[in-house]
Amino acid sequence: NVNFSKMENVTNLQSISYNQEKKFLKILDQLELPHKTKYLDIKNAKDAWKAVKTMQVRGAPAIAIVGCLGVAIELSTAKLSSKEELHTFFAEKMEYITTARPTAVNIHGAAKFLKEYSAKLLEDTSCNLTSMKEKIISQIETMLETDVDDNKRIGKFGAEDIVSRLNGENAKILTHCNTGELATAGYGTALGVIRHLRELGKLEKVYCTETRPYNQGARLTAYELLQEKIDGTLICDSMVSLLMKMKKIDAVVVGADRVAGNGDTANKIGTYQIAISAKYHNVPFYVAAPFSSIDLSLSNGDSIPIEFRPDDELAYINGIRIAAPGISCWNPSFDVTPAALITGGIITEKGVFKQNADEYFVFE
Repeated sequence: NVNFSKMENVTNLQSISYNQEKKFLKILDQLELPHKTKYLDIKNAKDAWKAVKTMQVRGAPAIAIVGCLGVAIELSTAKLSSKEELHTFFAEKMEYITTARPTAVNIHGAAKFLKEYSAKLLEDTSCNLTSMKEKIISQIETMLETDVDDNKRIGKFGAEDIVSRLNGENAKILTHCNTGELATAGYGTALGVIRHLRELGKLEKVYCTETRPYNQGARLTAYELLQEKIDGTLICDSMVSLLMKMKKIDAVVVGADRVAGNGDTANKIGTYQIAISAKYHNVPFYVAAPFSSIDLSLSNGDSIPIEFRPDDELAYINGIRIAAPGISCWNPSFDVTPAALITGGIITEKGVFKQNADEYFVFE
């Protein structure tokens, strides 16, 4: 079982802290966890871009929120002389923030919506320069509250669906990577489902994979489970199939960085192999994500851009080289799980979408 009893600063999480009145944003530096709790000030779009790029903040919903808030803070103090200048400034900053990481769709969707919103305000003759700036900033600030509310609905829908399969027993859940408070504005997606199962009194145990090579499961999910006092056990990624064979897993619940229109899902590298094993062992496999993670412009997962991370993230752990010097590394950050393997369903704030007879999904 996970036991970090000697770690410092294990307190209730607040991964994104934003003061609306002062336009002040702090984020928990996730590269320092679980050993140190350190907050970073985000004062502009450049700070936000760097935090996303270096994975000081990660998780598709959190990336979108921090990126957009960074732009909002910079916009709040920008000296702009016309609505046209404001729109150009804002659109350029939003384009810039989307370049930090390519796979997570939420930031791209938010940027598209906000640029269109800015364009409408530009054409609205009843909206002056000051009002236009205030409206854009306010629209971004609502993302924090909306994300938490959506996550709680995801948790409820997902937990209830899993409970309906259990014949009165409590659930043993496997999750991969980190999808909780640290990956969102709060509560979490896949980890939100786990939280709600516990609230229902229907959770027996959680297994979390270490999630190589960046160890988000060992560093972050284990950290969250301890804080929530949820019974958690850490396993190596390579132990999943044996655990399923031993009947230790009732369901798998993972998050998503982008879901294609047919349900193919890009998530942290290693998700695909877990889904294959779950299919073989007849373990229901769920994806939990906000509807904003679904990219209806893509007919299938073949078109999802996959980010590749630096070799050092695979070759080093905490600054110590573990790989033989000189060996080359192949380090994709994500893989795509085919819709046919998502046997439990795709859980969103709108409900749980199920496979059709042809084993793909239709989102309405």
